[in-house]
Parts: sequence; C-alpha cells; structure tokens
Amino acid sequence: CRRPLCHSYSRIANHWGVVLLLLAAMSGASAGSAALELRVEKKCGVSKARVCKLKLPHYTCETPMFMPVGTCAAVKGMTTEELEALDVHLVLANTYHLALQPGTKLVEDMGGIHNFMQWPRAMLTDSGGFQMVSLLKLAEITEEGVTFQSPADGSQMLLTPEKSIHLQNEIGADIIMALDDVVSSTTTGPRVEEAMERTLRWIDRCIAAHKRPHDQSLFGIVQGGLDLSLREKCCDALIQRDLPGYAVGGL
Repeated sequence: CRRPLCHSYSRIANHWGVVLLLLAAMSGASAGSAALELRVEKKCGVSKARVCKLKLPHYTCETPMFMPVGTCAAVKGMTTEELEALDVHLVLANTYHLALQPGTKLVEDMGGIHNFMQWPRAMLTDSGGFQMVSLLKLAEITEEGVTFQSPADGSQMLLTPEKSIHLQNEIGADIIMALDDVVSSTTTGPRVEEAMERTLRWIDRCIAAHKRPHDQSLFGIVQGGLDLSLREKCCDALIQRDLPGYAVGGL
C-alpha cells in the first residue's frame, strides 16, 4: 500500500485488528505494489472502518480478517483442509521457530511454505521480533541484532535484520515483517524510545536485504509503546520509506 493517508497513531488505532494492521494507501479506489494490491470496497460514513480486498500472490483476502497462528507452519489441532473449509484467508507463521525446526532451507527446498504445509492461500511470517518479549529471559538485544538461546536445546542464534529477511525470503510467505525492537506495552522510560529509534534503523537494513520484493511484500512495524508522540514519529518515518504495508507492534 503506497503513500498511506494515515499519518498519526490516533488514526492508526481506528483500524486496529487482530495481530496485524494494514494501513492502506489510497490513490483513488485502489493502490498496490508488485506483490500486493489493496482495493477499498466500502467505507463507514461514521467511523474510519473499511471493507477491503487484499490481493496477494496466493490469495485475495477480505479485510478485516482474523489470522490464525500457525507458529511452526501448522495451526494446532487443525488440518489445512479444515482451515480452508472455515474460509480462513491467511495463516501466520513464525520465522524464528521455523528457523529452529525444521529449518528455513528445508522449507525452501520443498517449494516454500505453501507447498511445505499444503496450504493454497495466503501466508504471513513474523520476523522473530516478538520473541524479544516472549523469550526475553533468553534474549540479548544489541544494535547488531538479538541473540536468542533456543528454548529447546540451548543453542544460540543471532537474529539480525538481514538474517530475518533472508530466512523469510527462504520461507516464501506472501507478507514478511521487518525485524523490529519490541518492548512490552507496559514498558516505560527511555527503553521505549530506544526501541522505536532502533526499529527505524533496522527497517533500512531490512529493505536493503530484501531479495524478493516482486513476490513478497515487506511490512514495517510501528513501535513507541503507549507514547502517542513516539508512535506518530515512528509512523511518519516508516511512511517515508514507502513500504507496501505497515503494522502496529508492541500492543
């Protein structure tokens, strides 16, 4: 989605949904990039709610939508046939956990995430950034990236912005997320601004590392905790990068 209209977090909040927020670029009725096209079908005359069609390489999704989490390329307790029967449009998988097991190179060798899990519709991969919160006790964050200690066998992995994008290029999801510096929404003080500023530095490294822009859309992630001014600053700076889409992180 190019040149979004949303330039403030107060507007962003009006479009908040489960897991991910799409900030639509509006130039007439639709806007898009090589791997993504968003068309607004209906707008609410009272709120800023919208009904959209999001065309991705593997499926055209209807938004707003719920995205079930399939961390390791499987939604627990359900087959892909059952998900399709429920009319799920997009499944979310996690880059860090797929890198641990079975390994992203294996996923690539099997034809990408869609063939690997036998799922014909859209996929999104998280960058691994959320594990800075969920696995905080096993993570060390520096400017270079974040070093995780595997919860399975104790081995260490340095996840840099470049490595996260490389892994996601191997996985092959329709939408890939930039590696961001994530802090809990309850965090206060200078760490929140530090994370927001690092997120902006890392997005440039993610953009430079992205090798498949024609079939994978890279989304930036807005950080800033519960500080509206930091959220606005981060959002405005990400918009300047003219990315296909944006997400709200850290909430």
